[in-house]
Amino acid sequence: MDLWTDEIDAMREEACRAVEAGGAAMVAQWADRPNPSPDPLTRARETRERFAESYVTLPEGAERTIAGVRCRVFVPEGPAAAVYLHFHGGGMFIGAPEMNDADNLDLSRRFRLAVVSVDYRLAPEHPYPAGPDDGMAVAAWLLEHAAAEFGSDRLLIGGESAGGYMGAAVTLRIRDELHAADRIAGVNMRYGVYDWGRSPSQRGMRATDGFDMLEPLGIKFFCDCYLPGRSDDERRDPAVSPAFADLHGLPPALMAVGSRDHLLDDTLLLATRWRAAGNPVTLFVAPDLPHAFDRFPCGIAKAWSAQQDAWLADVIATS
Repeated sequence: MDLWTDEIDAMREEACRAVEAGGAAMVAQWADRPNPSPDPLTRARETRERFAESYVTLPEGAERTIAGVRCRVFVPEGPAAAVYLHFHGGGMFIGAPEMNDADNLDLSRRFRLAVVSVDYRLAPEHPYPAGPDDGMAVAAWLLEHAAAEFGSDRLLIGGESAGGYMGAAVTLRIRDELHAADRIAGVNMRYGVYDWGRSPSQRGMRATDGFDMLEPLGIKFFCDCYLPGRSDDERRDPAVSPAFADLHGLPPALMAVGSRDHLLDDTLLLATRWRAAGNPVTLFVAPDLPHAFDRFPCGIAKAWSAQQDAWLADVIATS
């Protein structure tokens, strides 16, 4: 079984150079400072403040409160072809919709999508299930009101990192609680956390060594913030960890991850179980690239972008 094509394989040297050139800057921007506070709430708030310095808020985004939850909304000219329900990343303890304004505006314009990015509640102040509850509330509102509001009642769901997890978790709840999985055209999940019991790669047993902005202690920290007081086995409850859920009757999925990513195993497990349950899956593994691989300028990242564009065009056309 090959996880990438010969064409992708030929781009690996360039990808390694991109990681070497950009890794230090990414660590400076995103990683924990030395000797972080032992108090989870203080550490989370300090990290959020630093994280927010990189946000570029675009005027095209509208502030909306949907089902009691703050959202950033981008709309196309005229009726939308579909509604893209987006969840930002940040380990369930940092992040905000603004961090994806540029990408969400681009999706809205190029694919005629109404993009709704959810400012879900964060741990440790709001541990599980607060975040998924917020995502589910917005999803339920969209299923009822999106046709009148945006011109389409078809949902696409997507997110990055913790947002990939949110996408999977909300999709499962739409199936189980609303019996409306058929209303979802597709789920676009990038390098998500799907095993909250900490998969082997999360613990440091990666397929490919080298730079990654994530590391096992940091992962343990955000797992403890999100699911305090639970053992690793308890965190594998199917209601918590999508990789262990019943995955039958779900929409087409696009999943992507880098081979250096400490979350590699999560995507590999979810993708194979999603497909084994009879659902269409497109899997993109980026060799020699770390977490947030799409942020490194190289041919492999461009190949991923082209595949995402083709997948989006296909699921929008066939929904």
